[in-house]
Amino acid sequence: MSHMQGQRQGELKYPTSTLLKSSTDLGWPTLFAELRSHIRREGPGTPAPQAEVVIALRSGDVHVTSKIDGAWRSVRPTTGTIWLCPIGAKADEISIGSLERQGEHLPELQAIHLYVPNGVFARLMDDYNLPAVPGRSIRYSCGVQDELINQIGLSVLSEMRSPTAAGRMLLETLSLLLAARLAHAHSETGLIPPPLLSRHGLDEGRLRRVLAYIEEHLAGDITVADLANVACLSVFHFTRAFAASMGVPPHRYVSRRRLESAKAMIAAGRASLLEIALDCRFSSQSSFTRAFRRATGMTPAEYRRTAR
Repeated sequence: MSHMQGQRQGELKYPTSTLLKSSTDLGWPTLFAELRSHIRREGPGTPAPQAEVVIALRSGDVHVTSKIDGAWRSVRPTTGTIWLCPIGAKADEISIGSLERQGEHLPELQAIHLYVPNGVFARLMDDYNLPAVPGRSIRYSCGVQDELINQIGLSVLSEMRSPTAAGRMLLETLSLLLAARLAHAHSETGLIPPPLLSRHGLDEGRLRRVLAYIEEHLAGDITVADLANVACLSVFHFTRAFAASMGVPPHRYVSRRRLESAKAMIAAGRASLLEIALDCRFSSQSSFTRAFRRATGMTPAEYRRTAR
């Protein structure tokens, strides 16, 4: 349901923009993302049901002016400029204007929009001392710089353009990281200290249970929350402890195991490449081919020929 709310939020708030890409068909349960091109006045919007993060990816000589609670705020964006909108907030008007003389060219702002449901913040309740509705406590900010949020946005965009086998797990991790960053550094209630996380890995028993669960569900839908439950830890603590034990975060480990499984199935030669792609949780054969080539230097078809 979160992706439907995010999609509706974008449609209502930015009716004159051009939607270039979205995560609608990717099935991400904890984050909805859109890539939009803005060239003219937007709004007025409706109160936001989800917290929104907007990151400028490319902009011409433009300035963005927002009317919020009757006050105008103007920003000249550069790559990485960020706007933050808490749950329940509404911009009365958003205007994109040229810094050159009017009529010389049509200004454009290309940006990625990330919509974070309150349920993601709720997952952090055990690790942070958060208010009752943490998504509402985010500061309404225009034109801030935050390299961590920028990198999260770029990672989301990369996954949206080229889906991977463990993309849903990656987005689950990124959404939690984004919510934690917003709570820690961009809250109206002041700087909320991050939780104290152990640098130690999982103990032998927990790690064994988690790895067994991954092998048992490799062809199914694995979430980071599922693995954290198996380990009896919060998602935040589990992700760090797993990486300390295995040298890679959970989504990369699962992606690597699925790739190894795909290689074995290709070598066996009993299934088509499309069947293997779907069994390994890729959204399409083309995304499987791209990921396989990145990892091995050859396409699945080329690998099959060499394995004979």
